[in-house]
Amino acid sequence: MTHQPKPVLTLIFLLFFSLVSLPAVSQDEENPEEEEEVTQEESGFTDYISMDPAFVTHVGPADNKPTYLKAAVTLRASSASTRPALETHMPRLRHELVMLFGEQTDTERLTSMEGQQALREEAKQRINAVLEEQQTGESITGVLFTEFVVQK
Repeated sequence: MTHQPKPVLTLIFLLFFSLVSLPAVSQDEENPEEEEEVTQEESGFTDYISMDPAFVTHVGPADNKPTYLKAAVTLRASSASTRPALETHMPRLRHELVMLFGEQTDTERLTSMEGQQALREEAKQRINAVLEEQQTGESITGVLFTEFVVQK
Protein backbone atom coordinates (compact mmCIF):
# COMPACT_ATOMS: atom_id res chain seq x y z
CA MET A 1 0.00 0.00 0.00
CA THR A 2 1.40 3.38 -0.98
CA HIS A 3 1.19 6.43 1.24
CA GLN A 4 -0.91 9.25 -0.26
CA PRO A 5 0.43 12.79 0.24
CA LYS A 6 -1.75 15.12 2.36
CA PRO A 7 -3.84 17.54 0.37
CA VAL A 8 -2.53 21.09 0.21
CA LEU A 9 -5.62 22.44 1.99
CA THR A 10 -4.96 20.26 5.01
CA LEU A 11 -1.42 21.58 5.23
CA ILE A 12 -2.61 25.17 4.94
CA PHE A 13 -5.21 24.50 7.63
CA LEU A 14 -2.59 23.07 9.99
CA LEU A 15 -0.19 25.92 9.30
CA PHE A 16 -2.89 28.51 9.93
CA PHE A 17 -3.90 27.04 13.29
CA SER A 18 -0.31 26.63 14.40
CA LEU A 19 0.25 30.35 13.72
CA VAL A 20 -3.00 31.37 15.41
CA SER A 21 -2.04 29.55 18.59
CA LEU A 22 1.26 31.43 18.92
CA PRO A 23 1.22 34.23 21.50
CA ALA A 24 0.97 37.72 20.08
CA VAL A 25 4.01 39.90 20.69
CA SER A 26 3.53 43.62 21.08
CA GLN A 27 6.14 46.12 19.99
CA ASP A 28 5.60 47.96 23.29
CA GLU A 29 6.39 45.01 25.59
CA GLU A 30 9.73 46.56 26.47
CA ASN A 31 7.98 49.69 27.81
CA PRO A 32 4.64 48.60 29.28
CA GLU A 33 4.10 52.01 30.91
CA GLU A 34 4.08 53.60 27.45
CA GLU A 35 1.35 51.30 26.12
CA GLU A 36 -1.69 53.09 24.82
CA GLU A 37 -5.05 51.49 25.30
CA VAL A 38 -6.70 50.53 22.06
CA THR A 39 -10.33 51.56 22.18
CA GLN A 40 -13.02 49.14 21.17
CA GLU A 41 -13.80 51.23 18.09
CA GLU A 42 -10.15 51.06 16.93
CA SER A 43 -9.88 47.31 17.46
CA GLY A 44 -11.88 46.62 14.32
CA PHE A 45 -13.99 44.01 16.13
CA THR A 46 -17.72 44.01 15.37
CA ASP A 47 -20.33 41.64 16.69
CA TYR A 48 -23.97 41.68 15.61
CA ILE A 49 -26.47 40.29 18.12
CA SER A 50 -29.97 39.66 16.83
CA MET A 51 -32.87 40.24 19.23
CA ASP A 52 -35.13 37.40 18.13
CA PRO A 53 -38.06 37.26 17.63
CA ALA A 54 -38.94 40.56 15.96
CA PHE A 55 -40.94 43.10 17.96
CA VAL A 56 -44.62 43.57 17.08
CA THR A 57 -46.56 46.21 18.98
CA HIS A 58 -49.39 48.72 18.73
CA VAL A 59 -48.25 52.30 17.99
CA GLY A 60 -50.05 55.60 17.54
CA PRO A 61 -52.78 57.28 19.56
CA ALA A 62 -55.04 54.88 21.47
CA ASP A 63 -58.24 56.44 20.11
CA ASN A 64 -57.35 55.88 16.44
CA LYS A 65 -57.63 52.81 14.26
CA PRO A 66 -54.98 50.31 15.45
CA THR A 67 -51.57 50.80 13.85
CA TYR A 68 -48.88 48.17 14.30
CA LEU A 69 -45.12 48.27 14.19
CA LYS A 70 -42.98 45.26 13.38
CA ALA A 71 -39.27 45.80 13.97
CA ALA A 72 -36.49 43.24 13.71
CA VAL A 73 -33.62 44.58 15.81
CA THR A 74 -29.92 43.75 15.73
CA LEU A 75 -27.44 45.23 18.19
CA ARG A 76 -23.89 46.18 17.20
CA ALA A 77 -21.08 45.63 19.69
CA SER A 78 -17.38 46.41 19.42
CA SER A 79 -16.18 43.99 22.08
CA ALA A 80 -16.34 40.21 22.32
CA SER A 81 -17.31 40.52 25.98
CA THR A 82 -20.51 42.44 25.19
CA ARG A 83 -22.48 39.46 23.83
CA PRO A 84 -22.59 37.53 27.15
CA ALA A 85 -23.76 40.68 28.98
CA LEU A 86 -26.50 41.24 26.40
CA GLU A 87 -27.62 37.62 26.54
CA THR A 88 -27.75 37.72 30.35
CA HIS A 89 -29.96 40.83 30.36
CA MET A 90 -31.94 40.12 27.17
CA PRO A 91 -35.36 39.92 28.89
CA ARG A 92 -34.87 43.38 30.41
CA LEU A 93 -33.50 44.78 27.14
CA ARG A 94 -36.48 43.43 25.21
CA HIS A 95 -38.81 44.96 27.82
CA GLU A 96 -37.18 48.36 27.36
CA LEU A 97 -37.66 48.21 23.59
CA VAL A 98 -41.26 47.02 23.85
CA MET A 99 -41.96 50.01 26.12
CA LEU A 100 -40.11 52.38 23.77
CA PHE A 101 -41.96 51.16 20.69
CA GLY A 102 -45.31 51.29 22.51
CA GLU A 103 -44.70 54.95 23.46
CA GLN A 104 -44.62 55.99 19.80
CA THR A 105 -47.71 58.06 18.97
CA ASP A 106 -46.61 59.87 15.79
CA THR A 107 -46.95 57.21 13.10
CA GLU A 108 -46.04 59.70 10.35
CA ARG A 109 -42.70 60.33 12.05
CA LEU A 110 -42.10 56.57 12.35
CA THR A 111 -42.29 56.22 8.58
CA SER A 112 -39.66 58.94 7.98
CA MET A 113 -35.91 58.31 7.96
CA GLU A 114 -35.41 61.01 10.62
CA GLY A 115 -37.99 59.38 12.88
CA GLN A 116 -36.43 55.95 12.49
CA GLN A 117 -32.96 57.35 13.18
CA ALA A 118 -34.23 59.07 16.34
CA LEU A 119 -35.88 55.80 17.44
CA ARG A 120 -32.61 53.89 16.86
CA GLU A 121 -30.69 56.44 18.95
CA GLU A 122 -33.24 56.30 21.78
CA ALA A 123 -33.11 52.48 21.70
CA LYS A 124 -29.30 52.60 21.93
CA GLN A 125 -29.45 54.99 24.89
CA ARG A 126 -31.98 52.84 26.75
CA ILE A 127 -30.01 49.64 26.20
CA ASN A 128 -26.76 51.27 27.31
CA ALA A 129 -28.55 52.68 30.37
CA VAL A 130 -29.63 49.15 31.37
CA LEU A 131 -26.11 47.80 30.83
CA GLU A 132 -24.73 50.63 32.98
CA GLU A 133 -27.39 50.13 35.68
CA GLN A 134 -26.50 46.43 35.83
CA GLN A 135 -22.81 47.38 36.14
CA THR A 136 -21.73 45.19 33.23
CA GLY A 137 -18.98 47.55 32.06
CA GLU A 138 -20.28 46.97 28.52
CA SER A 139 -22.11 49.08 25.95
CA ILE A 140 -23.41 48.75 22.42
CA THR A 141 -22.28 50.95 19.58
CA GLY A 142 -25.45 50.83 17.52
CA VAL A 143 -28.96 49.57 16.92
CA LEU A 144 -29.95 48.36 13.46
CA PHE A 145 -33.46 47.77 12.19
CA THR A 146 -33.17 44.81 9.83
CA GLU A 147 -36.92 44.95 9.26
CA PHE A 148 -39.21 47.90 9.99
CA VAL A 149 -42.87 47.88 8.98
CA VAL A 150 -45.64 50.26 10.06
CA GLN A 151 -49.08 48.88 9.16
CA LYS A 152 -52.01 51.26 9.31
